[in-house]
Parts: sequence; C-alpha cells; structure tokens
Amino acid sequence: MSDNKKIKLQVGVKIFLKNKNNKYLILHRNIEKYPDNDGNWDIVGGRIDRGISLLENLQREVKEETQLDLENNPQLIGAQDILRVKGLHVVRLTYIANIEGDPTLSDEHDRFKWLSIEGIKKLIAENRMDIYSKELIEKGLLK
Repeated sequence: MSDNKKIKLQVGVKIFLKNKNNKYLILHRNIEKYPDNDGNWDIVGGRIDRGISLLENLQREVKEETQLDLENNPQLIGAQDILRVKGLHVVRLTYIANIEGDPTLSDEHDRFKWLSIEGIKKLIAENRMDIYSKELIEKGLLK
C-alpha cells in the first residue's frame, strides 16, 4: 500500500468533435513544440485544472486548441487508465460532440483533418494515433 501513496494521479479530458458530414476533427501535433512526439495526430483535449468542472475543462480545451465553442452537451464515451510511466496514473475521459466550423489552431498543432472512422483507423494502423482512441473505435463507441 505504501507504494500507492507515491503515485501521482492526473485526469485528462479528450473529445471527438464531429461535423455535419459525420467526420471527426483530428489535429497534428506541432513537431517544433513537441519534438518527442514524432508529429502524431490527436484529438482535442488535455489535463484538467483542479477545482473546475469536467465540462468547463473540456470547453476550455476546445476553445484553446481550436477557437471553436462547444455549445452542446458532450456525451462521455470512455474512461481509460493510462499507466505507461512509473509513478503516474492518468485517467482519460473521452467525450463525443457535434461542432460547427473549422478550427483556428493554437501553437500546439500545425494542421488538421476531418476524417471518417475509416480514416482514423488508418492513422492508428500506421501508429500515427494513440491506442486509447483505437480501443474506443473497436468497442463501436464512435458512429
């Protein structure tokens, strides 16, 4: 039990944003800002700020990364444990919501795509997206 006290806990929120054409917003990580990331693709999201609701954190991340407003209620589609780093336990909460408009990217990302589920599966197969998105797709949670 004493080892568990040394584990740092973080909570992250992610969101699959779907447009009117049933395609999902995928963002390309800026290699200049994140040189260790190999320029992989990702969905909007990040760590939560303590003392602020999950929804407010999600709205903040969407606004910061895309300049879009999350106006409808997102649906929680997954809660996943990420235990890749010793001493760190990340809980990832992933949502889905509809959105209108194209993003204006922050410096965290250098380009974006709107992809079908098949397009996202292709990126995952090429190891260009994380396995946590793969789990949600395999469970049929994105439609």
